[in-house]
Amino acid sequence: MAESSGGNTELWLVRHGETEWSASGRHTSRTDVPLTERGRAAAVALKERLAGIPFARVLTSPLARARDTCALAGFGDRAEVVDDLREWDYGTDEGLTTATIREERPGWSIWTEGPRGGESAAEVGARADRVIALVRSSEGPVIAFSHGHLSRVLGARWIELPVAEGAHLRLDTAAISMLGWERETPALQLWNDTGRLPRD
Repeated sequence: MAESSGGNTELWLVRHGETEWSASGRHTSRTDVPLTERGRAAAVALKERLAGIPFARVLTSPLARARDTCALAGFGDRAEVVDDLREWDYGTDEGLTTATIREERPGWSIWTEGPRGGESAAEVGARADRVIALVRSSEGPVIAFSHGHLSRVLGARWIELPVAEGAHLRLDTAAISMLGWERETPALQLWNDTGRLPRD
């Protein structure tokens, strides 16, 4: 795990906007599914919500749904593509829903069993740790456009928890989260902010 920098950096996480697969609960990693119109509108709305924050760096996953969200939010001209921000590789579970996977593997969870033929939790955790080290080597707040599971892993690793604890961090599309500090202790300062109450 990256060492504490003393609390002088922040990581703002933005999950990409809605896609047809995210809306239907299909696991999406390598497949480059485009944003829906609703997803594009939510990405545009991020521009106003993030206005005025002096980001030192803008990072994005190389996948189009994250890059497009970044561009529609007004950060495309500054974005650095970071391969470690890719979504968890779901292997042969790509495109399947949890319900479909559980027909063959009852009680399955990516957090405990991982995907078939994809990345292990340790491999995804190592990628997240590299992103965190990159952020903590930066001066000032960093914003990263990424994906659901990978962002939840980042949240868990930022506060020095195992990858599996990301299961407790629900994250909606186009949500903003902020990883910061409580004095010298890494903390979740904002999580899953979609600009509305959970029951709206």
